[in-house]
Amino acid sequence: MQGHDYSFWMLGHWGLWQLAIAFLVWWLIFGWPVAKILHRMGFSGFWVLLCFVPLGNIIGLWVLATTRWPGPEED
Repeated sequence: MQGHDYSFWMLGHWGLWQLAIAFLVWWLIFGWPVAKILHRMGFSGFWVLLCFVPLGNIIGLWVLATTRWPGPEED
């Protein structure tokens, strides 16, 4: 009985152009809308890049949650 080959999920056999297309698809589906939302909130759209950093996305969410947002305060 042969085992399953899970190397597909490790992206080991993907070429540079396939990774570039995967990044472009990711950016169009997730990155661009989130960057637009961040820009409307007064933050730089480059914060989206934290999604690629392990634990960076969690730190980014904490910074976003604890930072004072522009706009009227309702206390």
